[in-house]
Amino acid sequence: MEVSFTERELDVMDVLWDTGTATVTEVRERLADDLAYTTVLTVLRTLEEKGYVGHEEEGRAHRYFPRVERQTAGRSALRRMLHKLFKDSPEMLLTHLVSDRRVSDEELRRMRRLLDERLEGEDDRP
Repeated sequence: MEVSFTERELDVMDVLWDTGTATVTEVRERLADDLAYTTVLTVLRTLEEKGYVGHEEEGRAHRYFPRVERQTAGRSALRRMLHKLFKDSPEMLLTHLVSDRRVSDEELRRMRRLLDERLEGEDDRP
């Protein structure tokens, strides 16, 4: 499933992923930007039209919940970024990550362990 969000939609989804469910007011209160109630409502309705969000009625309000997992959205975003910025080359992406001085030595060690585990797992395949 290809998942794509605008920046504003991603901000709203982040709230829903963190909270599990939320009303428009609850989403609005958790956003960094001071948005109008109607703006947040419009974003939630757009997300619902796209199939990324659902809602349940709670009195006069609606309680919204994510229909797509953060991990699914992350994979989709990474595929798009890999294609558009790194010419479909995971090696170019990894080279960029490793050369970034903001990546700590501990993070690099964890990446190395993940790569080693992946390579060891391939040795077990028929």
